[in-house]
Amino acid sequence: MNQRMGLRELKKERTRETIAETAVRLFLDKGFDQVSITEIAEVAEVSRRTLFAYFPTKEDLVLQRFADHESEAARIVRARPAGQAPLEALRAALLDALARREPNTGLCDDPEVMAFLRMILETESLAARMTRYTARGSDALAGALREAGLDPLDARLVAAQVIVVQRELSLVNQECLADGTTADDQYPLAVRAAERAYDLLCEGLGRQG
Repeated sequence: MNQRMGLRELKKERTRETIAETAVRLFLDKGFDQVSITEIAEVAEVSRRTLFAYFPTKEDLVLQRFADHESEAARIVRARPAGQAPLEALRAALLDALARREPNTGLCDDPEVMAFLRMILETESLAARMTRYTARGSDALAGALREAGLDPLDARLVAAQVIVVQRELSLVNQECLADGTTADDQYPLAVRAAERAYDLLCEGLGRQG
């Protein structure tokens, strides 16, 4: 029974990945608004009903790639070593992500990643969903900061600032790469910008965070 359940779940996960990968490939080739759900289902060789069972909306086919990052900042704060301030944990995590050229930092010059991020910025419905995504991330981080001992109002304000700052840093990197700068050339500038941003956040909190 357990083995059958394991195989069933593995098959479902593979189907989900196939649908998502097919959709993103079509979106990048033709444009998000030019691709229909019917076309995605046909190319992925599934029914529309099956597609909607995995992805309730067309936007979900794109934003599922960000699902694991939504509460990432909150997880970083909760998992930080004893004695490390929340903002310092977030700073260290961002610097590590930059060093690894993670796509969500904007410092990844893989052509497909750049095209994917550009599509989100240039597609109104996707940009709107990203706004809601960042709002949920801010709420999650605020909860983690309250657990860390911050006043509830301070926690909300700091969380909002952190999420916006990290988003803006990512956009700066994306813009530089779009102008032709390589990720390696942008890296030292991205590190300085991240350090400066967190210095300002820490100063604003009076080094309490």
